Amino acid sequence: MKDKKTRCWNIADDDELMKNYHDNEWGRPTHDDRDIFEALILEGAQAGLSWRTILNKRDNYRKAFDDFDVELVASYDEKKVEELLNNEGIVRNRLKIDSAIKNAKVFIEIQKEFGSFDKYIWGFVDGKVVENDRKESFDEMPVKTDLSDKIGKDLKKRGMSFVGSTIIYSMIQSIGIVNDHKKNCCQSWRASKLRY
Repeated sequence: MKDKKTRCWNIADDDELMKNYHDNEWGRPTHDDRDIFEALILEGAQAGLSWRTILNKRDNYRKAFDDFDVELVASYDEKKVEELLNNEGIVRNRLKIDSAIKNAKVFIEIQKEFGSFDKYIWGFVDGKVVENDRKESFDEMPVKTDLSDKIGKDLKKRGMSFVGSTIIYSMIQSIGIVNDHKKNCCQSWRASKLRY
């Protein structure tokens, strides 16, 4: 049976993974530091790849990176790095793996400074979702904005890597800081209504 829902993205009828992610996660405001850390690491891993590739590997990432426990990731040593480099279930890129560990350490420093990473990242928008009036196709959506420029620059200054403006824009879309669901999308109402 053909799925008649209107979505922001062109998703194949048999692609349940992408449909489920779009319908139930993307653009949904989240304030859980573990979920935000996961989004940060997965968006960095995506650099140069498709989101579908990373989504297919997400369960493998959760196992490989101790369910994105930031304290554990920050403590990874060279032995663990070698283990990750040999893990066929994730993107085996040394720079991305090293970045995840370095970013975990900076993430913890930000948590100490602000009380949580959530307070830090949502502070850029005063805790309010940026509601974009998307009428155009997903392909015409910007890949970065002044907001993602600002966040990315601050994270780089603090010592993170793989936090360029495009990566950060994808991340703030995924965790619901920005609502980019199109007006006619089946989920356009959800992101703006859901609050934690």
